Amino acid sequence: MTKHLISLLLFCFCVFVCAQNDSLSIKNGIENPSILSTHHFGIFSGRINQNFKIAPPKKTTLFINSASGNNFHPFVEAYLPKDPEVRERLSKVIWHDRIFNFVDQETTPADYMNIVIDAIIKDYRIGANFPINKNHELSFTLRANHITKGKYPFTIFTGDEAIEWFHSNIAGGEDPYGRRYYGLNQVNFKYTDRNGKVLELNNNDFFVSGIEFNHYYYPTLTINKTKNIFLNFGSHLSMNTTKFNSSIDLGLSVNALKKITFNDTYELDFGMGFSGLRKNLIDFKDNIDLGNNAYLGTFETTFEIAKFTKKRNYNSFGINYHLQTRYNKKEEASYYKLLGKWREINGGWQHGFETLYKNLSYWTFIYTYGRPSFKLSVYFQEDFYVNNAPDVQAGIGIKIPILK
Repeated sequence: MTKHLISLLLFCFCVFVCAQNDSLSIKNGIENPSILSTHHFGIFSGRINQNFKIAPPKKTTLFINSASGNNFHPFVEAYLPKDPEVRERLSKVIWHDRIFNFVDQETTPADYMNIVIDAIIKDYRIGANFPINKNHELSFTLRANHITKGKYPFTIFTGDEAIEWFHSNIAGGEDPYGRRYYGLNQVNFKYTDRNGKVLELNNNDFFVSGIEFNHYYYPTLTINKTKNIFLNFGSHLSMNTTKFNSSIDLGLSVNALKKITFNDTYELDFGMGFSGLRKNLIDFKDNIDLGNNAYLGTFETTFEIAKFTKKRNYNSFGINYHLQTRYNKKEEASYYKLLGKWREINGGWQHGFETLYKNLSYWTFIYTYGRPSFKLSVYFQEDFYVNNAPDVQAGIGIKIPILK
């Protein structure tokens, strides 16, 4: 399904490249809020929001974002044998049929990890965008997170009750992944890495997770006017500040946007972006191992249609697809041994580790109301591959110009 949708979007992009319509609007390309997922590893590191604007803002702009995501993985253990011969033997057997003597570390040495994630993770971001000139922009973001049980009325769309009501009454069946088995509205957040270090969070834990700095360059190109195609290049630095990961990440991004207008009333925008992030380029302490892939790559594509009012305000609807590379090295999945309550849980008991070895993806559906004095966006995000990246997320963002 995802491959067909991506192919359709790529086809639309090719069609858009052939069109040559100009637009006089208050829209600056696609100005999404931060729609990064509240992934239980991702919140501790820097990640890159793709930028689909066509130029720096005309004024310094303040932005505030809030998101709430439901993350759930039952307790699961992972053994990674160190002996190359054992690895070779296990790689010939499907993962759930592998037999491994994990008791005797002397005869079968192995790295050991365990994880359980059950919480509503809330993400808060506040920052500002600063135009330098017509081609350059700087921005900074302060990010923080809050761990909660997610009870009503504070968590309506992403709480356990809402998700399990959907499973029981619409699709999925009764308790397909074990939330009811373990109990709704719980916080159980603990991860032991392969070095024996433990990351544990409790209900109502609140922490500042980092500060991010971004620079964007918008080149002036002939295709800006002839094709309404715009490019920008970003450089990104994240200072991660938690006790679990005190480090610096560096990244680069490239983004392209195609704009089409119809009768000066409708605007279609299609964006595509790629980014790469070097995690933990500089470590300030002996950090938790939040994935042994040093690099995270991201592909993102987004489509938005906007309708302008007589007063030149606009309402827009957008669809965004986000794909991120895996947190752990793929080859380990060929020989790991996973243990969990597979008899008690209908499905997905292994996801806590299995999904760390898979690319993560999600779809986001965004509504934005824009006018010169502010832009307000709300979104709903769904993980259709059940990678729990997270399962369901909802958020809101506002942008306000504050200085000339």
